[in-house]
Order: sequence, then C-alpha cells, then structure tokens
Amino acid sequence: MIQLGQWYDLEIVKTVDFGVYLAPSASQADDRVLLPRRQVPEGSRVGDRITVFVYLDSEDRLIATVREPKLVMGQVAELTVAQVNKYGAFLDWGLEKDLMLPFKQQRGRVEQGQKVLVSLYIDKSGRLCATMNVYKNLCSKSPYQVGDQVTGRVYELSDNFGAFVAVDNRYSGLIPAKELYGEVELGKDVKARVTRVLEDGRLNLSVREKAYLQIDRDVEIILRLLDSYEGSLPFNDKAAPEVIKHETGMSKNEFKRAIGRLLKEGRIQIGDRVIRRI
Repeated sequence: MIQLGQWYDLEIVKTVDFGVYLAPSASQADDRVLLPRRQVPEGSRVGDRITVFVYLDSEDRLIATVREPKLVMGQVAELTVAQVNKYGAFLDWGLEKDLMLPFKQQRGRVEQGQKVLVSLYIDKSGRLCATMNVYKNLCSKSPYQVGDQVTGRVYELSDNFGAFVAVDNRYSGLIPAKELYGEVELGKDVKARVTRVLEDGRLNLSVREKAYLQIDRDVEIILRLLDSYEGSLPFNDKAAPEVIKHETGMSKNEFKRAIGRLLKEGRIQIGDRVIRRI
C-alpha cells in the first residue's frame, strides 16, 4: 500500500488529461496515486516507471511529485518557518504545499523565519505533519568517541534527565542534568564534549571542559563576577549549591576548586559569607 512521506518507484498504469496514475505494478492498479501532468517526464507512457515522493495536496488528496522534499519519513531535518497562524506553524520543505507543525508538536513557540529541527509523522486525521519531538528518528550510532568535540541542537529540556541534543542534527546525545551549566537553551545550538558512548551508541555530553582546562575558565568567570559586584561577592564557598550554580553556572565543587586557586595565588580573601578581591 502506498503511504505518505516516502519515495516510491511506481509504474504508469493510466494516462489522463491532467496527468498519469502510478501504481506499484499493473496488477496493483487499484493502489494508485496521481502525478500531475506538469511533472510527468516528457515521452512517458503506460508501463514506464517513475520515482516519486507521495504526500497530500492542498485539498488533502494523495498526490505524487518528482520534486525532492527536504524531509522524508524516518529522517530529521532543519526547516524554515514560512508562516505562523492560529492553527500552528507552516514549514518550507521544498514542495508546493507547506508542511504543518501543530502547536502541540512544538517545543517552545516558533516564529516566521526561524529554523527548526523536525521529523515527519501522520496525525489522527491521516495528514502528514511535522514534530519537534525528533528523539526516535535520531541515529544511535555515531562516528564520535569519548573526548571528541561536537555541535548539536537542543531539542528538549528535562528537569530529570537534562538536555536532549541532536548532534550534527542526526545523532542522539544527552547532556545529563548534573552537567547542565551555563547557557543551554531549547532550540539553540550548543558545543559539547563527548564524555561517554553508551552501549546502544547514544552519546553522553558535557558543556564543561576537562577539569584541568575548565578551572582556568572558571577562575576568569569568578574574577568577572567579582568586578560586577565591585570586588566583593555576597556569598562564599559555603553557600548552597543552588546559589552557586545560579550565580556562576558552576557546581559547588568546581566553584571551590577555582576559589582555591585564587586563594593560593593571593588574589582573594574569604570572609564570613563573603569573598573579596585583593
């Protein structure tokens, strides 16, 4: 049976004034789809085979096209929002009819001109639509190893699990909740380091450098923060982890390591609930 969102190699089983009907074979002519006349290759006749993509036209009728869409079923792709209305967003995917992205399938509201990472699905009405929930269509086998630097799109944030990342818009990655520091935003690209390759091939990531490299950056962050507070932070290394993370983007251990470096170098003093720059 011919299904939406896929490529098919079909046979011309009937010609009409407005195009040709295609089917898997002449014996399966009841399972057919129309290829409009303007897209029929010149000289085509009954019995010839044509490779087409199948979707729905503006009246939600099954239709074939020889044009190449930017996304097919089972894949993930970055598409541009062509317009937004009361029904949802509509994406440019290279075909005459834009692809609908319903509000319920969005991760945060999208705007015209924005690029969004999506997959295809068929809704309850039998229509081909887009979803920003791309997890199941990401590849679990990547070429990356522990220590590699990667770039990916954050497509979902979870308080329990962390940030789900589509590495290269193709591979499945996760920044665990305990590694979420700094600016990790939904819908934005992030640079990260592979910390673990799971048995199923999925990647664990961190936006932090290795400790011996990260401490230099953390020291600079604290010094800039001290300047912003006119040289005196209103908390010290005994503050609650939540306070430290909110103010610095660091874990408590990372903060204490950087403070220890500055203290050893004689650049700060630690007082009761305060850190002063010398």
